[in-house]
Amino acid sequence: MVSRFALGVAGAIMALTVSDVAAQETSTNQVAAETDWSVFEEDNPRECWAVTSPKETVNTKDGRVVAVRRGSILLMAFYRPDADVAGQITFTGGYPFASGSTVNLDIDGDEYELFTEGEWAWPASPSDDEEILKAMKRGKSAILTARSSRGTTTKDTFSLSGFTAAVEDAEERCK
Repeated sequence: MVSRFALGVAGAIMALTVSDVAAQETSTNQVAAETDWSVFEEDNPRECWAVTSPKETVNTKDGRVVAVRRGSILLMAFYRPDADVAGQITFTGGYPFASGSTVNLDIDGDEYELFTEGEWAWPASPSDDEEILKAMKRGKSAILTARSSRGTTTKDTFSLSGFTAAVEDAEERCK
């Protein structure tokens, strides 16, 4: 699992050090914006990705809404042809996930499990990525629920408006 994670997001970590997608929109590697989603492209290594930030975020601890500081909260689909990565779904919650925890991904009532390492989460296999990509193309929203290493539960709601156009653009750019 670690090698799949490393192949799918290692090259993008540098581009994701900004605080949010709005800051990324000034980056020279953004090549398109499709409603709520943006498309980025890098040459070395060759990779393309569609990315969005949440429309709503709710943080709770012990059943109460709490204010917490989080880094970038992003949902992405990656294409990296040299590493045979095609449509890998990746989520970063902006904090270290609880050790051994998973992230629940709910796309219009269909639920999926993402595995975590540090601040990153992703599906277990390329076939899971493919199933989730299909659901995201059909869906209206994606809700990701996770637990931080400090015990805070986070619920991030992402719009899927423009996802299909953005992910198809990213895939075409990295054929």
